[in-house]
Amino acid sequence: MKKLIGNNEVKAALLRLFQKGRIPNALLFAGPDGVGKKQFAFELARMFVCPHANADGACGECPACSRTDVFSLPTSDKGDDYDRVFFSQHPDVGLVVPFKRNLRVGAIRDLEREANFRPYEAGVRIFIVDDADKMNDAASNALLKTLEEPPATSHIILIASRADCLLPTIRSRCQMMRFAPVPSEDIRLLLLGGGHFSPEDAALAARVSGGSITRALDTVPAAFRIQRSLVLRALNAAANDDKCSLLTASEEMNDAKNKEDFESKLEIIRGVIHDMWLLKNGGRMQDILNADLIADLNDLSERLESTDLANWMAEIETMYESFIVNINRKVATDALLVGMAA
Repeated sequence: MKKLIGNNEVKAALLRLFQKGRIPNALLFAGPDGVGKKQFAFELARMFVCPHANADGACGECPACSRTDVFSLPTSDKGDDYDRVFFSQHPDVGLVVPFKRNLRVGAIRDLEREANFRPYEAGVRIFIVDDADKMNDAASNALLKTLEEPPATSHIILIASRADCLLPTIRSRCQMMRFAPVPSEDIRLLLLGGGHFSPEDAALAARVSGGSITRALDTVPAAFRIQRSLVLRALNAAANDDKCSLLTASEEMNDAKNKEDFESKLEIIRGVIHDMWLLKNGGRMQDILNADLIADLNDLSERLESTDLANWMAEIETMYESFIVNINRKVATDALLVGMAA
């Protein structure tokens, strides 16, 4: 547990429950994307399978620990390939993963079957359900059957970024552990320790990560700065009521060659708008994500209304919620950006 960063309260609670032998059979790790929920789940699994586990957690060095999070996951586009529990190199640690934004009912039914088998090596079996909030009704009802009468030798850990999307009956049968964003200073030190970020880039990636370790590690500072400059141009166009430039910005966001970057670009827009809203409303400087652009942000915020900035942030949140279904991103982006000049 010592190697995990952030969410020290969750860490302490899990250690305390483990030491007392009171880890529930069903846990729900809820919190924003990228804050370490899955890493905490794997570390808890290590604690269960490690023969040398102590008050500080698993040793992290024995063969059982090293095999816990090593998986061979499918890369195919066939949904049937995801209709099962994937076991790591340790036979008592299983993982259920979604296929194209959906957790399939076949995978949950396989989990129900596997959970009733006794452990092979360890004292218990651990099943981690990633993106549990992506279950449909059929999958949710199948999981509910397992949670109603969980086998004594099986522990199920649900990982969800949107816990409110789970059935209330599922939430009520799990002990929820709430995860918070990781402090930016912790992320900065992590990035520096990896040796792949300069001090300036590590500081930038940590600030704009929103407390997400995953987002920080995935940040390519040079590419981020280029995308952010496009965002600033678009916001300047909005301040100048330049609909033509805003439509051009929408085309760039939806470029087929860069469609995988769409959500990261939208996140940059949200971050910049939020920074301007903070400046407009006397927010603290330490809360400004794009602090290296403070002069540009001040200039833009003075030309825009606080209510406009708040409305734009609300529109972006609505877009994020719409990603659960297959929306037309081009139409949605056009509406968002052109609406900024309305």
